[in-house]
Amino acid sequence: MDKLVEIFCDVDDFCRVFIPEWEKTLLQSGQRQRRRQGRMTPAEIMTIIIEFHRSNYRKFKSFYLHHVARHLRDAFPELLSYTRFLEVMPGVLMPLCAYFTHLKGSATGIAFVDSTSIKVCHNLRIPRHKVFDGVATRGKSTMGWFYGFKLHLLINHRGDILDTKLTPANVDDREPVPTMVKGLFGKLYADKGYISQALSGKLYDQGIELITNVRKNMKPKLLSLWDRILLKKRFIIETINDQLKNISQIEHSRHRSLHGFMLNLMGGLIAYCLKEDKPSIMLSEQDMNSLHRLALTSA
Repeated sequence: MDKLVEIFCDVDDFCRVFIPEWEKTLLQSGQRQRRRQGRMTPAEIMTIIIEFHRSNYRKFKSFYLHHVARHLRDAFPELLSYTRFLEVMPGVLMPLCAYFTHLKGSATGIAFVDSTSIKVCHNLRIPRHKVFDGVATRGKSTMGWFYGFKLHLLINHRGDILDTKLTPANVDDREPVPTMVKGLFGKLYADKGYISQALSGKLYDQGIELITNVRKNMKPKLLSLWDRILLKKRFIIETINDQLKNISQIEHSRHRSLHGFMLNLMGGLIAYCLKEDKPSIMLSEQDMNSLHRLALTSA
């Protein structure tokens, strides 16, 4: 309960600053519209969405009816009915996206990049799938073919998310990287799927060195001890992808609209950002200095 109050206070403080400024930038249709305040504030709606992804419930309906309506009624005295809550949820999509941007981590000089599949239906149901028709595409990962999207993830060694990008499933993993690393510095560690001279050149121009292993049909590449150690630690981003899917529940095949999909995705990403025990590489300042000295001597 204390964590719920803490999240609500932080979300509410953010909404009090962001929403008035956001509303000033909205285009007007020229028609007079009612601006009546709803029973529940945007901060309350956002908090319930985030809390769902922090819970052990797999379905939002069960979470809302069996947990929120029964046990959190005192925390949300103006609680809406389930059907009405579904109607007002799309209205907080933009504040959720902005709040996620607010929670992103800072660059540390060590970053990892990877992508993961976001399946929206079983492969046998692709021909009759209508919700994401014209938006989702077929793609292939190490686990085989799938239908949906790719979530490209950029993190630092502390496990903080630096940036994300959602693309159709048939987009190359290397394509969104140059736009994701803006403002970063240091070294970027990736798997063999990111090997590209063109990409390495673009990142080098931005002050970032791309570090990958080599394929079997390529000549061996000399890597410093620092780089060899951190390449072995690249499993951290695989762990985060697994937690996003199985704990924060950003992937399922029950979506009924694109708005619902985006709300589920943003809620899961925010729930991960608010975790206190993120997967991380424990490097003290002394370790960082020692590894830097080793890197300089072996370079």
